[in-house]
Amino acid sequence: MTDTYLTIDQSGEAIVTEKKSKFLSFAYHVESADEAKQMIESVRKKYYDARHVCWAYMLGRERTDYRSNDDGEPSGTAGRPILGQINSAELTDVLIIVVRYFGGTLLGTSGLIKAYREAAASAIANAQIVQKTVDDVLHIRFGYDLLNEVMRVLKQFDEVQWEQQFAEDCRMQLRIRRSLSQKLLSDLSAIYGVEVLSPTNE
Repeated sequence: MTDTYLTIDQSGEAIVTEKKSKFLSFAYHVESADEAKQMIESVRKKYYDARHVCWAYMLGRERTDYRSNDDGEPSGTAGRPILGQINSAELTDVLIIVVRYFGGTLLGTSGLIKAYREAAASAIANAQIVQKTVDDVLHIRFGYDLLNEVMRVLKQFDEVQWEQQFAEDCRMQLRIRRSLSQKLLSDLSAIYGVEVLSPTNE
């Protein structure tokens, strides 16, 4: 399993016109279903006079949490093509909304699918796609006399991030990409006196 995934960190917008129907598309970074719903409602209020507000989202690093909605369009002609473009770009933690203003001419099933697919693809093309890592978080505790040894290990891992808390002993929260976490844990555990408190996945 890979420890990287693709998402967007800057929104993208586009306008597609098909037989006088206008399709306004928006790609947003979201991290929960509730956040997606709030964004959908916000767009729905802003474009209250539109005929349809169709959408799809994909969430989670495993890309297993997704939904789509045709909002009154014939079944499978809007939400599914939008979701298909998210899949094609291999994105997650993303919401795409397509607002349609009807132009007076029926597009038919194939015409709708093409228009929604193109609108979604254009919004993605105008967003900024970034690669992020799946990280593990480790918590360790040790005596002050071991600080130099611990820091020597940490400095061997370019991608590790840490936060320190100094009290009666030293405590650290370490964040590192998943593919490197076992090696880091092994190297730290080899230092006598370093205690791993509660490794958790995030």
